[in-house]
Amino acid sequence: MFRKFLMLLAFVPALAFAQETPDALVKRIADEVLAVIKADKDVASGNQQKVVALAEQKVLPHFDFTRMTRLAVGRNWNQASDAQKEALTKEFRTMLVRTYSSSLTAYRNQTIEVKPTKMSPNDNETTVRTQVIQQGGPPIPIDYAMEKVGNDWKVYDVVIDGASLVTTYRGSFNEQIQKGGIDGLLKTLQERNSSPTPAKPEAAKK
Repeated sequence: MFRKFLMLLAFVPALAFAQETPDALVKRIADEVLAVIKADKDVASGNQQKVVALAEQKVLPHFDFTRMTRLAVGRNWNQASDAQKEALTKEFRTMLVRTYSSSLTAYRNQTIEVKPTKMSPNDNETTVRTQVIQQGGPPIPIDYAMEKVGNDWKVYDVVIDGASLVTTYRGSFNEQIQKGGIDGLLKTLQERNSSPTPAKPEAAKK
């Protein structure tokens, strides 16, 4: 469950201000999200309506789901029509929202250390490296792959303890496409999203 909470932090960067560096942005919004979790008893107790609302407010508008879906689908992306690409992105977004919104209550007073990010003013992509400090266990490294879109920094991949989210999903997506094509993958995602219980993220199963 805690790993699923860590994956949620891939969604953390939000409301980018031009004067903020990506690492400062990650730190600020991570602190805001964790503060809500600590203060709101409904969120801590698993109120899904409030949990999803928190994700919608802090996370989703600032995450590059289109690029993430394209990377997860990999070389098969070019086989998809525009309508299929749009549907894939929608279903992948829904799957991640359902999966990780159910993980917010896994927080147990861990702290997040954001390391300084070295980059030039003209860089449009970077990696923000962090680690989660937990009592009774080693730090867990989390790297955020981010891109600049206009004045906003958005996450398009996250690597937890060496496991890339998009790379991990790419393997299972390729298997589904080999079996049933793009429509087969869409059907699988739709069925997963219609199930009462969100599926565990593959990368969290490491």
